[in-house]
Amino acid sequence: MDLYRLRAVLREPSDAAEGKCLAEIPDLPGCRARGDTAAQALESLQSVTAAFITSYRDRRPASTASGSSGVDTGRAAGF
Repeated sequence: MDLYRLRAVLREPSDAAEGKCLAEIPDLPGCRARGDTAAQALESLQSVTAAFITSYRDRRPASTASGSSGVDTGRAAGF
């Protein structure tokens, strides 16, 4: 399993988010999750991020399959 270090942004509950906490990865457009608490939002974000990266790998053209993904994530012991 590859591990990546990605910056996550956590937003406080708001009316626009229906009172839920919102967590997102700004470097992965559309990669976000909600939760009743900050911990739930971040936990959900880990699953969403893993699915996002898997989907990206599955869909990228063969010409980039062995090269750089174009996203500088850096490997680390996190998500």
